[in-house]
Amino acid sequence: MNTMDEKISVLALGALAQTVRLRIYRAVVGVGPVGITPGALAAELAVLPSSLSLHIKELLYARLLTQERSGRHLIYRPSIDAMNELLAYLSAHCCQTVKCKVDAAARAK
Repeated sequence: MNTMDEKISVLALGALAQTVRLRIYRAVVGVGPVGITPGALAAELAVLPSSLSLHIKELLYARLLTQERSGRHLIYRPSIDAMNELLAYLSAHCCQTVKCKVDAAARAK
């Protein structure tokens, strides 16, 4: 995501607002930049491969995951930048009307 806006934020939040997709996202974040194959992900989460594929497509469309082909395998990785942008967008107006314990430097990032 280059710039976070309301439409992209709703898309990302909507993708995460489903139990299996949230579990997939958390599992992919857990392995970090190393990534994980769909087979390993399906086995870890006990999700049917066909169901997994549909959920991964939603997370890819929301730009929360990236996909790379490595030989015959697909590798899924978290888009940490996209999640950071989403979190920044959601907290951009933190404490606008009241004194907040979050310091101004952290909010400005």
